[in-house]
Amino acid sequence: MRKILVVGAGQSGLQLALGLQSHGYEVTLMSNRTADEIRSGRVMSTQCMFHTALQHERDLQLNFWESQAPKIEGLGVSVAAPGSWAEGPAARAIDWVGRLDGYAQSVDQRVKMAGWMETFAQRGGQLVIHGAAVGDLDYFSRTYDLVLVSAGKGELVSMFARDPQRSPYGEPQRALAVSYVHGLGPRPEHPDHYAVRCNLVPGVGELFVMPALTTSGRADILFWEGIPGGPLDVFNGVKEPAEHLSLTLELMERYVPWEHARATKVELTDAGATLAGRYTPTVRNPVGHLPGGGLVLGVADVVVANDPITGQGSNSASKCAASYLASILEHGEKEFDEEWMRGTFERYWETAQHVTKWTNAMLAPPPEHILNLIGAAGQLPPVADRFANGFDDPADFENFFYEPEKTAAYLASVS
Repeated sequence: MRKILVVGAGQSGLQLALGLQSHGYEVTLMSNRTADEIRSGRVMSTQCMFHTALQHERDLQLNFWESQAPKIEGLGVSVAAPGSWAEGPAARAIDWVGRLDGYAQSVDQRVKMAGWMETFAQRGGQLVIHGAAVGDLDYFSRTYDLVLVSAGKGELVSMFARDPQRSPYGEPQRALAVSYVHGLGPRPEHPDHYAVRCNLVPGVGELFVMPALTTSGRADILFWEGIPGGPLDVFNGVKEPAEHLSLTLELMERYVPWEHARATKVELTDAGATLAGRYTPTVRNPVGHLPGGGLVLGVADVVVANDPITGQGSNSASKCAASYLASILEHGEKEFDEEWMRGTFERYWETAQHVTKWTNAMLAPPPEHILNLIGAAGQLPPVADRFANGFDDPADFENFFYEPEKTAAYLASVS
Protein backbone atom coordinates (compact mmCIF):
# COMPACT_ATOMS: atom_id res chain seq x y z
CA MET A 1 0.00 0.00 0.00
CA ARG A 2 1.49 3.34 -1.04
CA LYS A 3 2.03 5.89 1.72
CA ILE A 4 1.23 9.52 1.02
CA LEU A 5 1.54 12.57 3.28
CA VAL A 6 -0.67 15.62 2.68
CA VAL A 7 0.41 18.77 4.53
CA GLY A 8 -2.40 21.31 4.88
CA ALA A 9 -6.13 20.72 5.43
CA GLY A 10 -7.83 23.17 3.12
CA GLN A 11 -10.09 22.49 0.12
CA SER A 12 -7.39 20.81 -1.97
CA GLY A 13 -5.50 18.98 0.79
CA LEU A 14 -8.61 17.44 2.30
CA GLN A 15 -10.27 16.63 -1.03
CA LEU A 16 -7.07 14.93 -2.20
CA ALA A 17 -6.55 13.07 1.09
CA LEU A 18 -10.15 11.80 1.11
CA GLY A 19 -9.92 10.88 -2.59
CA LEU A 20 -6.69 8.89 -2.10
CA GLN A 21 -8.14 7.26 1.00
CA SER A 22 -11.18 6.08 -0.99
CA HIS A 23 -8.77 4.36 -3.42
CA GLY A 24 -6.98 2.43 -0.68
CA TYR A 25 -3.88 4.60 -0.20
CA GLU A 26 -2.41 4.92 3.28
CA VAL A 27 -2.80 8.67 3.84
CA THR A 28 -1.50 10.89 6.62
CA LEU A 29 -2.92 14.41 6.84
CA MET A 30 -1.12 17.17 8.75
CA SER A 31 -3.09 20.18 9.96
CA ASN A 32 -1.95 22.97 12.26
CA ARG A 33 -5.47 23.07 13.81
CA THR A 34 -8.05 20.58 15.04
CA ALA A 35 -11.51 20.35 13.47
CA ASP A 36 -13.00 22.10 16.52
CA GLU A 37 -10.44 24.92 16.31
CA ILE A 38 -11.27 25.43 12.64
CA ARG A 39 -15.03 25.37 13.24
CA SER A 40 -14.89 27.89 16.10
CA GLY A 41 -12.19 30.06 14.53
CA ARG A 42 -12.20 33.00 12.17
CA VAL A 43 -13.56 32.79 8.62
CA MET A 44 -10.83 31.69 6.22
CA SER A 45 -12.12 32.75 2.85
CA THR A 46 -14.92 33.64 0.55
CA GLN A 47 -15.86 30.73 -1.64
CA CYS A 48 -18.39 30.29 -4.38
CA MET A 49 -17.98 26.93 -6.03
CA PHE A 50 -19.37 26.47 -9.51
CA HIS A 51 -20.71 23.34 -11.17
CA THR A 52 -17.44 21.59 -12.19
CA ALA A 53 -15.85 21.97 -8.74
CA LEU A 54 -19.06 20.87 -7.00
CA GLN A 55 -19.14 17.81 -9.26
CA HIS A 56 -15.62 16.83 -8.13
CA GLU A 57 -16.98 16.82 -4.56
CA ARG A 58 -20.03 14.79 -5.59
CA ASP A 59 -17.81 12.27 -7.37
CA LEU A 60 -16.09 11.59 -4.01
CA GLN A 61 -19.44 11.72 -2.14
CA LEU A 62 -18.23 14.70 -0.09
CA ASN A 63 -21.19 16.99 -0.89
CA PHE A 64 -22.49 16.76 2.69
CA TRP A 65 -24.06 20.25 2.74
CA GLU A 66 -25.57 20.35 -0.75
CA SER A 67 -29.17 20.21 0.49
CA GLN A 68 -28.61 22.97 3.08
CA ALA A 69 -26.55 25.53 1.16
CA PRO A 70 -28.42 28.07 -1.01
CA LYS A 71 -28.52 27.09 -4.68
CA ILE A 72 -27.01 30.01 -6.59
CA GLU A 73 -28.66 30.09 -10.01
CA GLY A 74 -27.31 33.32 -11.44
CA LEU A 75 -24.46 35.77 -11.49
CA GLY A 76 -25.19 39.48 -11.64
CA VAL A 77 -22.96 42.34 -12.72
CA SER A 78 -23.50 45.99 -11.81
CA VAL A 79 -21.17 48.81 -12.83
CA ALA A 80 -21.22 52.18 -11.08
CA ALA A 81 -21.25 55.19 -13.42
CA PRO A 82 -17.65 56.49 -13.24
CA GLY A 83 -17.30 59.43 -10.87
CA SER A 84 -21.00 59.35 -9.92
CA TRP A 85 -20.03 59.02 -6.24
CA ALA A 86 -18.20 62.38 -6.17
CA GLU A 87 -21.31 64.36 -5.17
CA GLY A 88 -23.20 61.65 -3.25
CA PRO A 89 -24.14 57.95 -3.55
CA ALA A 90 -23.06 56.30 -6.81
CA ALA A 91 -25.48 55.60 -9.68
CA ARG A 92 -25.61 52.34 -11.65
CA ALA A 93 -24.66 52.49 -15.33
CA ILE A 94 -24.97 48.73 -16.01
CA ASP A 95 -27.03 46.05 -14.24
CA TRP A 96 -27.86 42.50 -15.36
CA VAL A 97 -28.01 38.87 -14.22
CA GLY A 98 -26.79 35.88 -16.23
CA ARG A 99 -28.15 32.40 -15.59
CA LEU A 100 -25.81 29.56 -14.65
CA ASP A 101 -26.22 26.24 -16.51
CA GLY A 102 -25.63 24.38 -13.23
CA TYR A 103 -26.08 25.98 -9.82
CA ALA A 104 -23.21 27.19 -7.64
CA GLN A 105 -22.92 26.96 -3.84
CA SER A 106 -20.89 28.52 -1.04
CA VAL A 107 -20.19 26.58 2.16
CA ASP A 108 -18.12 28.36 4.81
CA GLN A 109 -14.76 26.59 4.87
CA ARG A 110 -14.97 26.37 8.66
CA VAL A 111 -18.00 24.09 8.23
CA LYS A 112 -16.57 22.10 5.33
CA MET A 113 -12.96 21.64 6.43
CA ALA A 114 -13.94 20.66 9.98
CA GLY A 115 -16.52 18.18 8.66
CA TRP A 116 -14.18 16.68 6.08
CA MET A 117 -11.35 16.39 8.62
CA GLU A 118 -13.59 14.44 11.00
CA THR A 119 -14.71 12.22 8.10
CA PHE A 120 -11.07 11.52 7.16
CA ALA A 121 -10.30 10.41 10.72
CA GLN A 122 -13.52 8.35 10.99
CA ARG A 123 -12.55 6.51 7.80
CA GLY A 124 -9.26 5.45 9.37
CA GLY A 125 -6.96 8.17 8.07
CA GLN A 126 -4.05 9.25 10.22
CA LEU A 127 -4.58 12.86 11.28
CA VAL A 128 -1.59 14.67 12.77
CA ILE A 129 -2.23 18.05 14.42
CA HIS A 130 1.10 19.79 14.00
CA GLY A 131 2.38 22.83 12.10
CA ALA A 132 4.98 21.43 9.72
CA ALA A 133 8.34 23.12 9.09
CA VAL A 134 10.79 22.40 6.27
CA GLY A 135 12.88 20.33 8.69
CA ASP A 136 9.91 18.06 9.43
CA LEU A 137 9.38 17.43 5.71
CA ASP A 138 13.03 16.44 5.34
CA TYR A 139 12.35 13.54 7.68
CA PHE A 140 8.94 12.67 6.22
CA SER A 141 10.18 12.62 2.61
CA ARG A 142 12.23 9.52 3.52
CA THR A 143 9.27 7.69 5.11
CA TYR A 144 6.52 8.43 2.54
CA ASP A 145 6.29 7.58 -1.16
CA LEU A 146 4.97 11.10 -1.87
CA VAL A 147 4.69 14.34 0.10
CA LEU A 148 2.12 16.91 -1.07
CA VAL A 149 2.20 20.46 0.32
CA SER A 150 -1.17 22.20 0.23
CA ALA A 151 -0.60 24.73 3.04
CA GLY A 152 -0.79 27.97 1.06
CA LYS A 153 0.70 30.26 3.72
CA GLY A 154 3.77 30.30 5.95
CA GLU A 155 7.28 28.92 5.78
CA LEU A 156 6.58 25.95 3.51
CA VAL A 157 5.56 28.16 0.57
CA SER A 158 9.09 29.62 0.50
CA MET A 159 10.36 26.25 -0.81
CA PHE A 160 8.58 26.91 -4.10
CA ALA A 161 10.28 29.61 -6.18
CA ARG A 162 8.19 32.22 -8.03
CA ASP A 163 7.88 31.58 -11.78
CA PRO A 164 8.49 35.04 -13.31
CA GLN A 165 7.28 33.89 -16.77
CA ARG A 166 3.82 33.13 -15.36
CA SER A 167 3.64 35.83 -12.63
CA PRO A 168 3.19 39.36 -14.07
CA TYR A 169 2.53 41.06 -10.70
CA GLY A 170 5.14 41.77 -8.05
CA GLU A 171 2.81 43.09 -5.34
CA PRO A 172 -0.82 42.76 -4.19
CA GLN A 173 -3.37 44.20 -6.63
CA ARG A 174 -6.28 44.47 -4.16
CA ALA A 175 -6.87 45.05 -0.45
CA LEU A 176 -9.42 42.46 0.70
CA ALA A 177 -12.13 42.80 3.37
CA VAL A 178 -14.74 40.12 4.14
CA SER A 179 -17.83 40.07 6.40
CA TYR A 180 -20.26 37.16 6.89
CA VAL A 181 -23.72 38.53 7.80
CA HIS A 182 -27.27 37.53 8.66
CA GLY A 183 -30.23 39.75 7.74
CA LEU A 184 -29.43 40.83 4.17
CA GLY A 185 -32.67 41.55 2.29
CA PRO A 186 -33.56 39.79 -0.99
CA ARG A 187 -32.71 41.25 -4.38
CA PRO A 188 -35.80 43.24 -5.36
CA GLU A 189 -35.73 42.07 -9.00
CA HIS A 190 -35.52 38.32 -8.14
CA PRO A 191 -36.64 37.81 -4.53
CA ASP A 192 -36.90 34.01 -4.91
CA HIS A 193 -33.64 33.28 -6.73
CA TYR A 194 -30.15 33.39 -5.29
CA ALA A 195 -27.37 35.02 -7.31
CA VAL A 196 -23.82 36.16 -6.73
CA ARG A 197 -23.57 39.92 -7.27
CA CYS A 198 -20.40 41.45 -8.76
CA ASN A 199 -20.41 45.23 -8.32
CA LEU A 200 -17.65 47.03 -10.23
CA VAL A 201 -16.71 50.57 -9.18
CA PRO A 202 -14.26 51.84 -11.85
CA GLY A 203 -10.95 53.04 -10.44
CA VAL A 204 -12.01 52.16 -6.87
CA GLY A 205 -12.57 48.39 -6.62
CA GLU A 206 -15.29 45.75 -6.40
CA LEU A 207 -17.95 44.50 -3.98
CA PHE A 208 -19.06 40.87 -4.21
CA VAL A 209 -22.18 39.63 -2.45
CA MET A 210 -22.75 35.89 -2.22
CA PRO A 211 -25.33 33.70 -0.46
CA ALA A 212 -23.65 31.09 1.74
CA LEU A 213 -24.07 28.46 4.43
CA THR A 214 -22.10 29.22 7.60
CA THR A 215 -21.77 27.73 11.10
CA SER A 216 -25.03 29.43 12.14
CA GLY A 217 -26.99 28.55 8.99
CA ARG A 218 -27.93 30.58 5.91
CA ALA A 219 -25.92 33.82 5.52
CA ASP A 220 -24.45 36.23 2.99
CA ILE A 221 -20.86 37.26 2.36
CA LEU A 222 -19.99 40.94 1.74
CA PHE A 223 -16.56 41.09 0.15
CA TRP A 224 -14.74 44.31 -0.78
CA GLU A 225 -11.73 44.27 -3.12
CA GLY A 226 -10.09 47.70 -3.02
CA ILE A 227 -7.42 49.09 -5.31
CA PRO A 228 -4.39 49.59 -2.99
CA GLY A 229 -4.08 53.16 -1.72
CA GLY A 230 -7.66 53.95 -2.84
CA PRO A 231 -10.79 54.77 -0.84
CA LEU A 232 -11.56 51.09 -0.06
CA ASP A 233 -8.07 50.40 1.31
CA VAL A 234 -9.03 51.30 4.89
CA PHE A 235 -9.27 47.96 6.73
CA ASN A 236 -5.61 47.58 7.66
CA GLY A 237 -5.34 47.74 11.45
CA VAL A 238 -9.12 47.41 12.07
CA LYS A 239 -9.25 44.82 14.86
CA GLU A 240 -12.86 45.04 16.08
CA PRO A 241 -15.36 43.00 13.99
CA ALA A 242 -18.11 45.59 14.64
CA GLU A 243 -15.89 48.37 13.31
CA HIS A 244 -15.04 46.24 10.27
CA LEU A 245 -18.75 45.77 9.49
CA SER A 246 -19.65 49.42 9.99
CA LEU A 247 -16.81 50.45 7.65
CA THR A 248 -18.06 47.89 5.09
CA LEU A 249 -21.58 49.35 5.22
CA GLU A 250 -20.35 52.96 5.09
CA LEU A 251 -18.44 52.19 1.87
CA MET A 252 -21.47 50.33 0.45
CA GLU A 253 -23.71 53.34 1.09
CA ARG A 254 -21.42 55.54 -0.98
CA TYR A 255 -20.20 53.28 -3.77
CA VAL A 256 -22.94 50.63 -4.17
CA PRO A 257 -26.10 52.18 -2.62
CA TRP A 258 -28.31 49.62 -4.43
CA GLU A 259 -26.64 46.86 -2.35
CA HIS A 260 -26.61 48.98 0.81
CA ALA A 261 -30.41 49.28 0.59
CA ARG A 262 -30.62 45.51 1.29
CA ALA A 263 -28.07 45.69 4.10
CA THR A 264 -29.63 48.12 6.58
CA LYS A 265 -30.50 45.33 9.06
CA VAL A 266 -27.44 43.08 8.77
CA GLU A 267 -25.39 41.80 11.67
CA LEU A 268 -22.28 39.65 11.79
CA THR A 269 -22.91 35.90 11.93
CA ASP A 270 -20.40 35.33 14.76
CA ALA A 271 -17.34 36.75 16.51
CA GLY A 272 -15.01 35.36 13.82
CA ALA A 273 -17.02 36.60 10.82
CA THR A 274 -14.56 39.19 9.45
CA LEU A 275 -11.26 38.93 7.60
CA ALA A 276 -8.93 41.46 5.95
CA GLY A 277 -5.61 41.18 4.14
CA ARG A 278 -3.88 41.17 0.76
CA TYR A 279 -1.52 38.96 -1.20
CA THR A 280 0.41 38.99 -4.46
CA PRO A 281 -0.95 36.80 -7.28
CA THR A 282 1.86 34.31 -7.94
CA VAL A 283 2.58 31.14 -9.94
CA ARG A 284 5.39 29.08 -8.43
CA ASN A 285 7.69 26.25 -9.38
CA PRO A 286 5.73 23.11 -8.39
CA VAL A 287 8.64 21.08 -6.98
CA GLY A 288 10.21 21.90 -3.62
CA HIS A 289 13.74 20.64 -2.95
CA LEU A 290 14.41 19.75 0.67
CA PRO A 291 17.82 20.27 2.35
CA GLY A 292 18.29 16.48 2.64
CA GLY A 293 17.64 15.92 -1.06
CA GLY A 294 13.98 14.93 -0.88
CA LEU A 295 11.27 16.35 -3.14
CA VAL A 296 7.79 17.63 -2.37
CA LEU A 297 4.98 18.61 -4.77
CA GLY A 298 3.05 21.86 -4.25
CA VAL A 299 -0.75 21.77 -4.52
CA ALA A 300 -3.38 24.39 -5.49
CA ASP A 301 -2.63 27.91 -4.20
CA VAL A 302 0.85 26.89 -3.06
CA VAL A 303 1.71 26.80 -6.77
CA VAL A 304 -1.01 28.93 -8.42
CA ALA A 305 -2.34 31.73 -6.19
CA ASN A 306 -4.75 34.09 -7.96
CA ASP A 307 -6.45 37.17 -6.58
CA PRO A 308 -10.03 36.31 -5.49
CA ILE A 309 -11.54 38.90 -7.89
CA THR A 310 -12.85 36.11 -10.16
CA GLY A 311 -13.94 33.80 -7.31
CA GLN A 312 -11.71 30.97 -8.50
CA GLY A 313 -9.72 29.98 -5.39
CA SER A 314 -11.79 27.09 -4.07
CA ASN A 315 -12.76 26.08 -7.62
CA SER A 316 -9.10 25.87 -8.61
CA ALA A 317 -8.27 23.98 -5.41
CA SER A 318 -10.96 21.40 -6.20
CA LYS A 319 -9.85 21.09 -9.84
CA CYS A 320 -6.20 20.74 -8.78
CA ALA A 321 -7.06 18.00 -6.28
CA ALA A 322 -9.07 16.13 -8.94
CA SER A 323 -6.26 16.46 -11.51
CA TYR A 324 -3.54 15.35 -9.06
CA LEU A 325 -5.70 12.43 -7.89
CA ALA A 326 -6.02 11.20 -11.49
CA SER A 327 -2.26 11.54 -12.05
CA ILE A 328 -1.43 9.61 -8.86
CA LEU A 329 -3.88 6.82 -9.65
CA GLU A 330 -2.56 6.47 -13.22
CA HIS A 331 1.05 6.33 -11.99
CA GLY A 332 0.49 3.04 -10.17
CA GLU A 333 3.55 1.65 -8.42
CA LYS A 334 6.17 3.77 -10.20
CA GLU A 335 8.38 6.24 -8.34
CA PHE A 336 7.05 9.77 -7.80
CA ASP A 337 10.17 11.45 -9.22
CA GLU A 338 10.73 15.06 -10.28
CA GLU A 339 9.74 14.39 -13.88
CA TRP A 340 6.40 12.96 -12.74
CA MET A 341 5.85 15.90 -10.39
CA ARG A 342 6.45 18.45 -13.14
CA GLY A 343 4.21 16.55 -15.55
CA THR A 344 1.47 16.34 -12.91
CA PHE A 345 1.60 20.11 -12.40
CA GLU A 346 1.61 20.86 -16.15
CA ARG A 347 -1.50 18.72 -16.56
CA TYR A 348 -3.24 20.88 -13.91
CA TRP A 349 -1.79 24.06 -15.49
CA GLU A 350 -3.74 23.30 -18.68
CA THR A 351 -6.81 24.29 -16.63
CA ALA A 352 -5.17 26.78 -14.27
CA GLN A 353 -3.57 28.90 -17.00
CA HIS A 354 -7.02 30.06 -18.15
CA VAL A 355 -7.94 31.06 -14.59
CA THR A 356 -4.67 32.97 -14.19
CA LYS A 357 -4.98 34.79 -17.53
CA TRP A 358 -8.60 35.81 -16.87
CA THR A 359 -7.99 36.85 -13.26
CA ASN A 360 -4.97 38.96 -14.20
CA ALA A 361 -7.04 40.61 -16.95
CA MET A 362 -9.83 41.45 -14.49
CA LEU A 363 -7.33 43.11 -12.12
CA ALA A 364 -6.31 45.60 -14.81
CA PRO A 365 -8.48 48.56 -15.91
CA PRO A 366 -10.91 47.14 -18.52
CA PRO A 367 -10.21 48.01 -22.18
CA GLU A 368 -13.01 49.46 -24.29
CA HIS A 369 -14.07 46.18 -25.91
CA ILE A 370 -14.61 44.58 -22.46
CA LEU A 371 -16.75 47.53 -21.36
CA ASN A 372 -18.75 47.08 -24.58
CA LEU A 373 -19.16 43.37 -23.84
CA ILE A 374 -20.35 43.96 -20.25
CA GLY A 375 -22.68 46.69 -21.48
CA ALA A 376 -24.09 44.47 -24.25
CA ALA A 377 -24.90 41.74 -21.71
CA GLY A 378 -27.60 44.05 -20.31
CA GLN A 379 -29.44 43.95 -23.67
CA LEU A 380 -28.51 40.44 -24.80
CA PRO A 381 -29.29 37.62 -22.31
CA PRO A 382 -27.09 35.06 -24.18
CA VAL A 383 -24.07 37.33 -23.54
CA ALA A 384 -24.94 37.65 -19.84
CA ASP A 385 -25.37 33.88 -19.56
CA ARG A 386 -22.10 33.12 -21.33
CA PHE A 387 -20.16 35.56 -19.14
CA ALA A 388 -21.73 34.03 -16.00
CA ASN A 389 -20.84 30.48 -17.09
CA GLY A 390 -17.24 31.55 -17.71
CA PHE A 391 -16.85 31.48 -13.92
CA ASP A 392 -17.28 27.70 -14.14
CA ASP A 393 -15.14 27.28 -17.27
CA PRO A 394 -12.73 30.21 -17.70
CA ALA A 395 -11.20 28.55 -20.80
CA ASP A 396 -14.22 29.84 -22.76
CA PHE A 397 -13.06 33.46 -22.34
CA GLU A 398 -10.37 32.69 -24.97
CA ASN A 399 -13.18 32.60 -27.53
CA PHE A 400 -14.77 36.00 -26.97
CA PHE A 401 -13.09 38.07 -24.26
CA TYR A 402 -9.43 39.03 -24.71
CA GLU A 403 -9.21 40.17 -28.33
CA PRO A 404 -11.35 43.06 -29.60
CA GLU A 405 -11.90 41.26 -32.94
CA LYS A 406 -13.25 38.11 -31.28
CA THR A 407 -15.47 40.18 -28.96
CA ALA A 408 -16.88 42.16 -31.90
CA ALA A 409 -17.49 39.00 -33.95
CA TYR A 410 -19.24 37.32 -31.02
CA LEU A 411 -21.48 40.32 -30.30
CA ALA A 412 -22.36 40.56 -34.03
CA SER A 413 -23.32 36.87 -34.02
CA VAL A 414 -25.82 37.21 -31.15
CA SER A 415 -27.30 40.69 -31.81
